[in-house]
Amino acid sequence: MSLIDATRLTIWFEGSVPYGLVWEGRHYRVTDTPTRLEDEVLGFTHPLDIIGWRFQGTDDDDRSRMFDVRQLGGEWIVVRVYD
Repeated sequence: MSLIDATRLTIWFEGSVPYGLVWEGRHYRVTDTPTRLEDEVLGFTHPLDIIGWRFQGTDDDDRSRMFDVRQLGGEWIVVRVYD
């Protein structure tokens, strides 16, 4: 696992679910079912708010990585990558 220092990315959504991204100059297509990352602390008092997504992305060379992405100040960032 790599912890990323809030790296910006370009991400595409179908509806509200991610289906592709460009990160560090490489295009990845989402190749599994994205999992919502939710604010678990808030869930104790009211419904959980979505704060990001976890999904597998596969690039054009068939290299797959697992990404954790979150929205921060209106921009999407990569916060973790699992090689």
